Amino acid sequence: MSAIKMQVEKRNETGKNRVDKMRDKDFIPGVIYSKGEETQNILVDTAEFLRVYKTAGASSLLDLQLEGKSMPAIIKEIQKHPFKNQYIHVDFQKLNMNEKVKMTVPIVLVGRDSIKLQPSILMQLLDEIEIECLPGNIPQSVEVEVSDMDFSTPIFVKDLNIAQDENITILRDLEDVVCTLAEPSKAAEANGEGEEENTTAEEPTEKVEE
Repeated sequence: MSAIKMQVEKRNETGKNRVDKMRDKDFIPGVIYSKGEETQNILVDTAEFLRVYKTAGASSLLDLQLEGKSMPAIIKEIQKHPFKNQYIHVDFQKLNMNEKVKMTVPIVLVGRDSIKLQPSILMQLLDEIEIECLPGNIPQSVEVEVSDMDFSTPIFVKDLNIAQDENITILRDLEDVVCTLAEPSKAAEANGEGEEENTTAEEPTEKVEE
């Protein structure tokens, strides 16, 4: 799986006032860390970050371009402003392409607007799943086709396409239910809600600065 390139710059300035000035110039301060190596302070252009993040999400392998060198990395943590729609800090984890990494990837239900059995309520019980694999085998997401689901057959973790991939280890019980399809009355009785869930995990750990 090819990595998505992101240009970053070395950051020499530290301290709140200087970092705030960088944000005013549409840069997001961040760090790159790796086991056994010194943490590197960096800057990434906000537009560049949003472009890559919108395409790649949090679970894709990135190719960070820093001072003419490339390094494989993933987005590990993002900090957001408490009330502005603004990312204010991002942590990258540098990866060794020959060492396995644990990742949480989103589960995306495909065809949820085209379910053949109607009326029905689709309930997603798992919106992300933890896996372990080499960086080159990290999937951006796990897609599940649900348009042909029936009321008696849930989709389990063991039914996911990654369960058949020998390069990926699923760190979750294979018998756990990913999603179910139910008739409206039965769904209401089961959970007291009767509403479709439509959440997918597209972001890494996010912190809101106080």
